[in-house]
Amino acid sequence: MAVHIASPAVAQPARQWVDTLTGHRIVRVSQVPDSISLYFHQNSYTPQGDKMVMAVPDGIAVVDLKSWAVTPLVKQPGIALLFTGRRSRTAYYSNRARDDAGGGQTIFAVDIDTGRSRKIADVPAGTIGSINADETLLLGQVALGNQDLRPDGTRQQDRSAVGRKVGPGEYDYAATGRDGQPLSFADAKEVRLNERLEARIPMEIFTIDVKTGARRVVTASTDWLNHVQFSPTDPQQIMYCHEGPWHKVDRIWTIRADGTGKRQVHKRTMNMEIAGHEFFSSDGKTIWYDLQTPRGEVFWLAGYELTTGKRRQYKVERNQWSVHYYQSPDGTRFSGDGGDSEMVAKAPDGKYLYLFTPRDIPDVAGISAPDADELIAPGTLVAEKLVDMRGHDYRLEPNMTFTPDGKWIVFRGNFEGATHVYAVEVARAR
Repeated sequence: MAVHIASPAVAQPARQWVDTLTGHRIVRVSQVPDSISLYFHQNSYTPQGDKMVMAVPDGIAVVDLKSWAVTPLVKQPGIALLFTGRRSRTAYYSNRARDDAGGGQTIFAVDIDTGRSRKIADVPAGTIGSINADETLLLGQVALGNQDLRPDGTRQQDRSAVGRKVGPGEYDYAATGRDGQPLSFADAKEVRLNERLEARIPMEIFTIDVKTGARRVVTASTDWLNHVQFSPTDPQQIMYCHEGPWHKVDRIWTIRADGTGKRQVHKRTMNMEIAGHEFFSSDGKTIWYDLQTPRGEVFWLAGYELTTGKRRQYKVERNQWSVHYYQSPDGTRFSGDGGDSEMVAKAPDGKYLYLFTPRDIPDVAGISAPDADELIAPGTLVAEKLVDMRGHDYRLEPNMTFTPDGKWIVFRGNFEGATHVYAVEVARAR
């Protein structure tokens, strides 16, 4: 059982500085190495927007978003922080790390203010990835069978540190090409993703009722089901993906919690077109995703409105392509966490964190085409560099998220050596 913290230690002041290249203030939020923030679409903030949770080596810590003070919440090494609720001041965690096909796990809820934990549900097998907007249903996925395949696409025996420590939140893909030579990290990742996809392991996406513990299968497939997430506003709306090499799969799907209404969100129109790293807007009305037409050549931030089917595409320059994008709470801007030269964009100078302001492309002289409302609405992104990440190793994905007030963006970094959690102020310091 978790150890509850009655009298948290006094936190040390956060380290702060102004990025000399961008002019934006940066705060190193975490106090100890190997601390990590949540994946970009997993909520880590309280509904009131005053606190944030993050994983630390000995458990879970809570962060005051005004002072950046860090205090322990749960001390129990080996647990996995999952997400916070959108209705209550609760953080959810598992007693074990992610393992889609492994043994069972238990899900706990901890009150962010008191540190009191309680058991929520037992999960016989699989991984919990989300909770719905009213915190009544957990959402998970499970691979059926005994295959020794890791969720990140690698086989356990292929995992190698390649001369370096693999830190928390990092991936370490390794593979050799047809010539017997080691592949780059990015190409090795594609090989391992394809290997996992071609295994055609039966999988299920399921919900667990928080009150009753009842488990319900939402959908089942021999496709690789992944990236499960509930809408932040609609308790019954689910999004998930068919994982694998993006040019090979129809990736983005939605479905209702009762298994009805399955819908493919994006269908490619050319060979080698890819779409992925999808996420909901904060109001739950739009799905945003990385779109490339074709892969590695033409880059877009694409949006799909769930109720109307209306589509938007904002052009992204090669150096500004990002592993993940995210949207501000008010919907007016986006973040992008950049990428290194090995990644899909092959960006020669892309290792920065960005703030994007969308600009719609207007009709000429106010004259609209007769079918304009049925067509994709185009636009561009005005980019501003927030953080110089040229010293960062992108095996650790930054996973930017806006704080609820939209004034800061939280991210992961290893540019000081160890893995830490940071925040950058959206407004320029000078």
